[in-house]
Amino acid sequence: MRWLKQWRRERILSRSTLDERVWRAVTDRYSFMRALSGEERARLRERAVLFLHEKAIEGAAGLAVRDDMRMCIAAQACMLILNLDLDYYRGWVEVIVYPDEFVAEYDYVDEDGVAHHVREPMSGESWLEGPVILSWADAEQTGGDSGYNVVIHEFAHKLDMLNGDANGFPPLHPEMSRTDWARVFGAAYDEFCRRVDARHDTRIDSYAAESPAEFFAVLSEAFFEIPQVVCGDFPDVYRQLAAFYRQDPAARNVDVLLSNA
Repeated sequence: MRWLKQWRRERILSRSTLDERVWRAVTDRYSFMRALSGEERARLRERAVLFLHEKAIEGAAGLAVRDDMRMCIAAQACMLILNLDLDYYRGWVEVIVYPDEFVAEYDYVDEDGVAHHVREPMSGESWLEGPVILSWADAEQTGGDSGYNVVIHEFAHKLDMLNGDANGFPPLHPEMSRTDWARVFGAAYDEFCRRVDARHDTRIDSYAAESPAEFFAVLSEAFFEIPQVVCGDFPDVYRQLAAFYRQDPAARNVDVLLSNA
């Protein structure tokens, strides 16, 4: 049925009414999109059109979601799958956007068997086979030296969840080694946690020490936003992420610098 899926996607693309002026403004807003080649920008546009056709992006708590907001979310989400396929976001249909941080309530049982009820303010959340939830105030805080990007973070969790609950081990391509991934990420996570516990300054957000799943999501943010930092601090992790995402953002940035020299 591959031909049918391709025919359907081509039909959606041919009928697209995407506002090109707004699209250009969106892609010019993010440094990791400005570094794309013309061919990559065209592919990102196609991914975003298909994403917006398949996923509903709706406001919550009174937020009216504008077209440019939808495009910002779709474009960033599709950066992760630029060289993959939209099917990586299969099995769910909705992105919910709050004006600002929202409160999540959940129950869990700790290692001692004690039940807890938690109310926690959050900037983003991804549900297994459910929606992605975002704070628009946080979604706007991208770029700079921090590497912070809540949209990329939550959609990285979605890729991680293709194997079930997020655990920092997304489904790898056939040419990739599960053993190498586990070794590289395990060693890097342990080293990062040691740095955080010792209160050393880290150029990567310390939230990455929360769990292997958060380490993968935070390193994915940094991979796109500040790739040179990941490449310098965790070169083996960078190579694994480059193989998984089939992208090399650090090389893109070098090419841009050389072309502007």
